Amino acid sequence: MRMSKLYMPTLREVPAEAEIPSHNLLLRAGMTKQLVSGVYTYLPLGYRVIRKIEDIVREEMDAAGSQELLMSAIQPKELWEATNRWANFGPEMFKLYDRHEREFCLGPTHEEVFTATIKGEVNSYRQLPLNLYQIQTKYRDEKRPRFGVIRAREFIMKDAYSFDRDTE
Repeated sequence: MRMSKLYMPTLREVPAEAEIPSHNLLLRAGMTKQLVSGVYTYLPLGYRVIRKIEDIVREEMDAAGSQELLMSAIQPKELWEATNRWANFGPEMFKLYDRHEREFCLGPTHEEVFTATIKGEVNSYRQLPLNLYQIQTKYRDEKRPRFGVIRAREFIMKDAYSFDRDTE
């Protein structure tokens, strides 16, 4: 695509909401647009950068023997209660109900889901080590979302989990 056709609304002035230089640059360069505090739209150029970074991460993770998967962002309350983290995670967790009044959360992290996914599936030490990862959007209701995409309410994160024979 030609640069003349690229949607890239740049700004001349420093936006008032930009507290740190990186946030200022992302907004002024037309890579992101802030909807509300802690919530951003990645514009075409910014999204291209994200995809390139993800490609590099995938290449390195795959070369290290990890396998990529994609887990649900909506997680049932029961998984979090089993680890006593439903109440302990605090108000940063976005919680919601379905039409049957079952409680869920938007995943702030995925330890519970990864563990539940492989529970009962690994039956022999020969299946280990097992290294799994995902690149996915996470959600946290930050008390004071600031610093641009660094402390956002919605962000992209790569998490990886290794299941091994021993603690080494």
